[in-house]
Amino acid sequence: MLSPEQARRIALALPEAVELDHHGRPSFRVAGRIFATLWDEHHMNVMIDEPGIHTAVQAAPEICEEVWWGKRLAAVRVDLRWAPEELLAGLLADAWENKAPERLRR
Repeated sequence: MLSPEQARRIALALPEAVELDHHGRPSFRVAGRIFATLWDEHHMNVMIDEPGIHTAVQAAPEICEEVWWGKRLAAVRVDLRWAPEELLAGLLADAWENKAPERLRR
């Protein structure tokens, strides 16, 4: 089980990651771009690409679920009560890499 504080620590450990409010929820950003939000005390939405979302859901359906915004598959929702730290850290790293500027990805 991961606490919201542990999830926050993992997200903020990524280079130049910052936490800012996003409609009343903590969001985690790099270069102004959101790569994750702490949806509630038990869930984190991680903005990875569609193939990554499908892979995460197929690999851990009891932990990960699809998040749709309108007609767009936008994120994977991770249940922090069941997620191993390694799983969340890997998903956050992927999301960060998708949003980070090239200078940081080198």
